[in-house]
Amino acid sequence: MGKNLKGKSLGRGIDQKKDGRYRARFKDSEGKTHEKYFHSVPEARNWLEDAKYEYRHNAKERDAPFAETELTVDEWYNFWIKNIKKGLAPNTIRNYEERYKFNVKASIGTKLLKDVKKMDCQLIFNEMSDVYAGSTIRQTYIMIGSMFRSAVENELILKHPLSGSSFILKPVRNINDIHFLTVDEQKRFMEQAKKSHNYNQYALILETGLRTGELIGLTWDAISFPKKTLTVNKTLEFRHKQKFWRAGPPKTESSYRTIPLTDRAIEILKDQKEKSKTRKEAPELNSVLEFFDRRSGKTMTLCMKDLVFVNFRTGMPNKNSSYDTHLYKLCDECGIDHFCMHALRHTFATRAIEYGMPPKVLQKILGHKSLKTTMDRYVHVTEDSMDDAIRNFEKCQAATIGGSKVGQTTE
Repeated sequence: MGKNLKGKSLGRGIDQKKDGRYRARFKDSEGKTHEKYFHSVPEARNWLEDAKYEYRHNAKERDAPFAETELTVDEWYNFWIKNIKKGLAPNTIRNYEERYKFNVKASIGTKLLKDVKKMDCQLIFNEMSDVYAGSTIRQTYIMIGSMFRSAVENELILKHPLSGSSFILKPVRNINDIHFLTVDEQKRFMEQAKKSHNYNQYALILETGLRTGELIGLTWDAISFPKKTLTVNKTLEFRHKQKFWRAGPPKTESSYRTIPLTDRAIEILKDQKEKSKTRKEAPELNSVLEFFDRRSGKTMTLCMKDLVFVNFRTGMPNKNSSYDTHLYKLCDECGIDHFCMHALRHTFATRAIEYGMPPKVLQKILGHKSLKTTMDRYVHVTEDSMDDAIRNFEKCQAATIGGSKVGQTTE
């Protein structure tokens, strides 16, 4: 491992010389050393990565001439999305299809794979910048990156057009902009929600942290009252363009989970169970929806008649957009800023951390693969919680040092 002049590690292949310049070097398979000097570490690292890449592929051409494909981007995309990406979650597939159709196809669809350059990709992101949110542009970036990476791995092209390059992308929404309710807002909202037919849905999310699709697709067979658990193994959403309900697996592999229920959650579900005996049920509730379960590899079913929550007027499940519209109305009535259903999940996570739940436990309850996602995206620290924390620290600190005052000495 190379080091700088202060002894700090710079990583394999990079060191700093006495004149302040950074040297990047590597030895190829023939024993020849390649090196170059730079004024900054990032420059050295970029050159090192590109130089190794070029050497590997030049060697490949020497050993076995590389014949790049004559496939167009359209042709490769159609094969890639139907075959290589077949096992992805339905929502991810849908997002990829929409991004390709609306943002990529017109720009590079008819180009040969081997002819796509960095500037072609940058133009796509630039054209999206004035119309789309940063998260949607980044989603397009990920889709393009994955598609071309697969082309490289399958030896259809020699070099990835995004490899070793940085792109100017519109920033995604700042984590601090993600909405959650303060304790006071939560109390005011729930007090107002008691007057609505959706109270149990909102209250259950605040007790479990369920995603909206998981709540909508919740069926009674997923709940064990004796064990006080709720199992997440499917979701349900309404496809507005196609005008039908679609069942599906949880968002990711980590989203399959069994959640221990609080006494409050049990109380909510028992109340809902009682209400279901006299609820209105539309004829469509007799439908049985099939979906592919990625965990078992089998076709599973969701019996809509077994759904825990349905709209009291229509006898059908509530659509995600309907929940949000109702939330805005409640927010206006209790005098707080508008928020969407997912903010209730954020609020659950925030309260859990404030009340002392270990982050690793919260990660499992929320169904996150990464603890970093749990901490960075969903957990927020309020001013009240900071004040409580420093008061608790003060109390413990005083006990540790024996309550001595500043400037006071003990003998």
